[in-house]
Amino acid sequence: MTSEERRAAILDILSRAAKPVSAAALASRFGVSRQLVVGDVALLRASGASITATVRGYVIPREQEGMIRQVACQHDAAGMEEELLIMVDNGCTVLDVVVDHPVYGQLTGDLQLSSRYDVEQFILRSVNAPPLSLLTGWVHLHTLACPDAAAYQRVRQGLADAGILLES
Repeated sequence: MTSEERRAAILDILSRAAKPVSAAALASRFGVSRQLVVGDVALLRASGASITATVRGYVIPREQEGMIRQVACQHDAAGMEEELLIMVDNGCTVLDVVVDHPVYGQLTGDLQLSSRYDVEQFILRSVNAPPLSLLTGWVHLHTLACPDAAAYQRVRQGLADAGILLES
C-alpha cells in the first residue's frame, strides 16, 4: 500500500467511525508506526481534511444538532470532573475548552465529551498534564452542543449551584 492509499484509507475509516479512532489502532491496522499515522493525519489536515484530535483519538466532526452555546467557568483542578459531569449529565456534549492566553491568544483544546465514560477517560488521561485553564487563573470557556434550550439552562444552573459558573 502506498502512503497516498494509506492516507485515503485513514480518511475513509475516520469518516465512517462512530467514535474516535486512536493513532495506535490505525498504526496496527496498517502495520506502520504510530508516528507515521500522526504524520499522515497532519498531511491530511494540511490538504483540507477536517480531522480533530481528541483525548480518545481522531474524529471527523459531525454536524451538531441542537444549539451551540458557550459557558464561562472558573474552578481549580479538583473541580474539573464535577464541571464536565454537570454538562454531560444534562444532555450536552462538551466540544472544547478555550482559554485566552496573554501571549498566545485564544488556545482551544478539542474534547468531544458526551457521556460519563468519556469524562472518566478524559480525567484519567489528564492526571499527568495540567489543564489549559491553569494558564489563565482557572478561567475558561466550554463550547457545548445542547439538544435544546432547557438542557443548556440545566447546565448553567448546575454550574451556578456548584460555584463553577463565571457570570458577569
